[in-house]
This record gives sequence, structure tokens and C-alpha cells, in this order.
Amino acid sequence: MLPVVSVILPAYNASTSIAAAVASVRAQTFADWELIIVDDGSTDETGEIVRAAANDDPRIRIERIAHGGVVAAHNAGLALAAGRFVARMDADDEMFPDRLQEQVVLLERRADLGCVSCLVAFGGDPERARGYALHVDWLNELHEPDDISRCRFIESPVANPSTMVRREVLERWGSYRESDWPEDYEFWLRLLDAGVRIAKVPRILMQWNDPPGRLSRTDERYSDRAFYAVKCHYLARWLVRHVPGERNVWLWGAGRITRQRFAALADGGVRLAGFIDIDERKTGRAIDGVPVIAPDQIPLRDECFVLGGVGVRGARDLIRANLARRGFREGVDFVMAA
Repeated sequence: MLPVVSVILPAYNASTSIAAAVASVRAQTFADWELIIVDDGSTDETGEIVRAAANDDPRIRIERIAHGGVVAAHNAGLALAAGRFVARMDADDEMFPDRLQEQVVLLERRADLGCVSCLVAFGGDPERARGYALHVDWLNELHEPDDISRCRFIESPVANPSTMVRREVLERWGSYRESDWPEDYEFWLRLLDAGVRIAKVPRILMQWNDPPGRLSRTDERYSDRAFYAVKCHYLARWLVRHVPGERNVWLWGAGRITRQRFAALADGGVRLAGFIDIDERKTGRAIDGVPVIAPDQIPLRDECFVLGGVGVRGARDLIRANLARRGFREGVDFVMAA
């Protein structure tokens, strides 16, 4: 009989954490799973550790491949997966015992959902990795599909290893892709662009650890530049579809870094009418050939659409509050993208 859930766990030189990750899968209250561990050409004791676990539990399968990175490893595991639902797991994270049970229940109860996630506990030093800890706090506030979809251009709205996807979603829209972009963020943006609805079990069901060698810290594909490149690609697609031609697009933020981050919108056919900024040294001027205006000069709601592009901490809330006072509706008249 085929398992209900296939858990895919890529692993590369993960000998210090893989035993705990595997043990957390084996401790699940939901027992109808298979665990496919893809050893991505490890040169440490990872292979020995996972083979010992597989000898103890027939639900664990091992696939060893030449080292090719997380995308190749995940997709090798996906090719072997037999479950109706495919859950993601990383070798340095740990599931809480009810994760699979709660996510299966949510998918079976809500046919409108193509994917589910959950809240996560931050497994790191909140002082030394304050930005990461704040990101966890932020994504834990997003539970329902509309919230997740509306906020997807800010940052990735789900913790990648906390997710479970219906097989038919993967068959229709594909899996991770090799590119210069972060593969997980690109995948979630692609699904949301296609209208796939994502929700979260509103409970902490996983510990998302932050080891020093995490790819998001060491790989250029997870750099700020790469995140904004994929963000602009899908944001431009969304704007072209959802913003009528008679409404001009204004970017809130005229600083050099903000302008550079969003310059790629032009590649997607989005021409900015101008910039909005609170800095009086910029307002009233033209930058990159378009005007810079102060917030009190923003055109009427029916005439413009605003992108919130300022990444300074706290700016997002100030921009939202300013636009809300003017009657602008998030997701209809403006979106936050930083």
C-alpha cells in the first residue's frame, strides 16, 4: 500500500544534525509516511548515520547521488516519492510530533488548499541573528491564503522545510528549478502566481534551526540581489495583470538602493510613473527621469497604484498607515514589497 505522505530530506555533510532530524520524523504521531533521504554526495558520516536509521525502520529509503546541490537532491527524492502529499524537511531542522498529522488533516479538510505549512520555532540566537528571528516572527503572523498571498512580495511567506504539497500541484506546476534565484522563494512565488492557495496550521510544529553553514548565509542564490531579482520577475507579472492601464505605478522609496532593487520591473513591462519619498532633499526633483513627490502629493487612489519599497525597519508599517488613511486598500491599491 502506498504511503499517504512522502517526506523528502536532502542531506549534505549533515552528520551533526541528521540523526535528530530523522528521529523527529520517526516520532510523528501520524505513521503512514515514507522518508526519502537523498544523500547529496556527503563526505562525512551522514551516509552511515542514515543507513543505520533505515535498517531500523523500513519506511526510510536512502538515495545517494553525486553532489549537485539542494535542487538536484530534492528533485531526485521527488522522483521516488509515492505519497499523495509531499512534505519537505531539512537535515538541520526538527519536526514536532504532530506536524504531519495536523498538516494532513488540514489538507483533507480544505480542498481549496494546494499546500499547507505551519508556524515554526526559531532555533538560533535571537540577538546574533536578529533579522532571521524577526523574519520568523513575521511569517508566523501569516496564516490564511489571502494574508500569505498579499505579503508574498515582502519575503518568502512560508518556512520552506515546514511545507506539505499535494502531489497534483507538483505535477501541474513543477518543483524546484535550477537558476540564479533562491529555489524555494521562486517556487512559492510561482505557485502563488498560478493561484495555488497556501495556508498554515496555526501552531508551532517545527523548529527551524539557524546553523552557521546554512545555504541562505553562504550561497549567492540567497543574496539580497537574487531575492529582488525573482521578486521583481513575479511582481511585474502580477502588476501587468492586476493594475489597469489608466493607473500609474509609483514606488515609495527614492533612495539609490531601493531604485536599484526594483529597476528590473522594467524588464517585465512595468514603467514607474515616479517615486514617493519623505526626504525633502529628494522631493520636487527628477531622478532617473521621473518625478519624486512627497506623501501628501500622492495622486488619487483611482489614478495610481503604490509599491512600498523601503526596506528600513519600521517603514512598512508607516507606509501602510499613511496609505490606509487615504483609503488605499492593500492588495488592491498598493502592495508592500520590502
